[in-house]
Amino acid sequence: MAPRRTDLLAAARERSPKAGPAAYAGVVALLVLGLCGAIGLAVGQPLLFPSLAPTLLLFVQSPHQPTSAPRNVLVGHGVGLLLGLGALHLFGLADDPPVTEMGLTAARVVAAAGAVALTAVVLSLLKCQHPPAGTTTLLFALGVFTTPSDVATVVAGVVLLVVVGVGLNRLLGVRQSLWAPEGEANA
Repeated sequence: MAPRRTDLLAAARERSPKAGPAAYAGVVALLVLGLCGAIGLAVGQPLLFPSLAPTLLLFVQSPHQPTSAPRNVLVGHGVGLLLGLGALHLFGLADDPPVTEMGLTAARVVAAAGAVALTAVVLSLLKCQHPPAGTTTLLFALGVFTTPSDVATVVAGVVLLVVVGVGLNRLLGVRQSLWAPEGEANA
C-alpha cells in the first residue's frame, strides 16, 4: 500500500490557520510566476501579463473553487480574448493606438463595458465563471493587445500558467481539479 501524499496547503492551514495558507500562497505564486517568466525569457515572449495574476491567486488561495478549475480558466480567458478583440473590431478601434497612448474615448468605454458585460453573460451561460477573464477582455477591448502575436502570447501564457500552476499544486498534494470544477466528472 502506497503512503498517502501530504496536502501541503491543508498541512499549512492546520499548523497555522492564517500564516500557513498565506505562506503557501506566496511561495507557490512566486514559483509559478517565476517559472512562467523564465520560460518567457527563454523563448523571447512576454508570457506574463495582468490577467495571469488574479488567475494565479485563485490557484494558490482557493484551488478547489470552480473558478480555479482549468476548464473555467481556459474557457474564461478564451471567451474574454475573443469578445475583447471582437469589440475592438466592431467599434472600429483596431487601428487606433491603445488607451494608454490615446486616452479614453466614448467608443473605448462602450467597447470595453459591452465586451466585459458580454463576457460575464457568456461565461455564466457556459457555467465557466472565471472573473480574471474580464481583465483579458479589457486588455483587448482597450487596444493594449491587438495583434495575432498578442493573441498567441495570451493563449500560450494562460496555458502555461494552468499547466505549471495546477501541476505544482498537485505535486504538493493539493488535489486541484485537472479539468472541470469540483463535483463534476474529473480526475
